[in-house]
Amino acid sequence: MTPQELAQVGLSLSVTDGVATLTLDRPEVRNAQTPDMWLALGQVGEDLLADEAVRVVVLRGAGAGFSAGLDRSVLAPTAPTPGQPARESVLDLLALDDAGMADRIEVYQRGFTWLRDPRIVSVAVVHGHAVGAGFQLALSCDLRLLADDASFSMKEAALGLVPDLTGTLPLVEAVGYARALELCTTARTVDAGEALRLGLALDVVAADDLDGALATLVGALTATPAANARAVKTILRAAVPGDLDAQRRVEREHQVGRFRELAALMAAR
Repeated sequence: MTPQELAQVGLSLSVTDGVATLTLDRPEVRNAQTPDMWLALGQVGEDLLADEAVRVVVLRGAGAGFSAGLDRSVLAPTAPTPGQPARESVLDLLALDDAGMADRIEVYQRGFTWLRDPRIVSVAVVHGHAVGAGFQLALSCDLRLLADDASFSMKEAALGLVPDLTGTLPLVEAVGYARALELCTTARTVDAGEALRLGLALDVVAADDLDGALATLVGALTATPAANARAVKTILRAAVPGDLDAQRRVEREHQVGRFRELAALMAAR
């Protein structure tokens, strides 16, 4: 995708010496995410995985925080703007049958799953809030480096929804079933210190030291042969119980039911 196409959906990308830095670049709305952004993330992933020179992908957020999660505006019907490309809305899902809705969510999920591919090591660099889809995007990465002002929250429960962007499996892997259940049902906030204790963070550093810590980490990740790093990731992923494809299918199937119930509630008002 061109820089202009990425900018239209709130993303920017740079690649230097085998390190791709992908930035959520909508600071005016705290990097809130949209379906169009998820589709673009999937395309960016395909392009980066096809580039054998890319070894590390760093995912960041511009401005005051990592990502506020779903852009609530995509939950409201919008009239097309003359001269502008049509914007995909979550409400478009309600026009589909259940199978079609699940299939569309699967396409959105591809914007997250490529970050686990053995061809790259992915690092989420999190400062400020990572909420809902933002938390799930950070969970999609192999490693999470946090500033001391970072926080996580699985806010879907507050909307009457379930996490459906591939975050449930890595959450259970990181913190265990009981804590994952608590986080997903209460929507409470986890600060950086607790995130480190729970295993959600590789490390927590002062916000001013974040770039230096990232440079040190990336240097260490790229100091060993690329083929070795890919083999190690493949081996370690095989050692983790759980099937990501099966898990994300369960996510989207249950989300279909949640969307149908929410639509019925909205229609009854």
